[in-house]
Amino acid sequence: MSIKLIAIDLDGTLLNDNKQLTEANIAAINAASKIGINVVLCTGRPITGIQRYLTQLDLTNEKEYAVTYNGALAQTLTGETLIKHTLSFEDYLTAEAFSRKIGVHFHVDGKNHIYTANKNISTYTVGESFLVEMGLRYRAVNEMDPNLEMPKVMFIDDPKVLSKARDQIFAKFQDNFSVVQSEPYFIELMPQNVSKGNAVTELAARLNLTLDQVMAIGDQGNDLSMIKAAGTGVAMENAIDEVKQNAQFITANNNESGVAKAIQKFVLEK
Repeated sequence: MSIKLIAIDLDGTLLNDNKQLTEANIAAINAASKIGINVVLCTGRPITGIQRYLTQLDLTNEKEYAVTYNGALAQTLTGETLIKHTLSFEDYLTAEAFSRKIGVHFHVDGKNHIYTANKNISTYTVGESFLVEMGLRYRAVNEMDPNLEMPKVMFIDDPKVLSKARDQIFAKFQDNFSVVQSEPYFIELMPQNVSKGNAVTELAARLNLTLDQVMAIGDQGNDLSMIKAAGTGVAMENAIDEVKQNAQFITANNNESGVAKAIQKFVLEK
């Protein structure tokens, strides 16, 4: 069955190690879009963190979508929200308190800002603020707005620190939340059943597409659910082993325009 929707991760997949789009990837995506393929950027970032790439790709037709916050939100590129799942303030309080117990930095991704109650703000939080182009705010726990919309919260620290705490975080939260490690220095906590795979599945259903008509391309643990869900799962050469083991095809790495090669093979040459 021919592919009608391409779900593409951003960091480590569509972007090279310099966080840039290659000319080959731009050309392949534009070619797929022009023949009516639904192109869906799927990322842990908020929409602000992908705007510059959307501009470069010039994805302007009504068949283009973005899955953000690892599936907590899905929207059209004109801003219409199709899917929204958020954490409660009680969820925030529980996770924030646990982060202090295990000695790991923590922050909240709000709609417009990143919030942290850590006075000694993690350099990884500062880097994330820059990467996703959202302002950074220090807020003590008792200063946080209970009505703040929170698609996800993040345990964020040096990889050596986070690796020691990883099992405790998963054991504490995995039964009642969606927990993924998207980078060696990020573990992300979202509402239960939120994942890129579930968001892509729901979006495909809205478009009257079957999963056999979906191709997903990714590299990290937060991409695994959509790799498994898609009829054609593609792992980057630089992907973690679990993603490679669940993919039907392994393409070139993110510095060698692996996305373009996969689109050429499975879409443009068909």
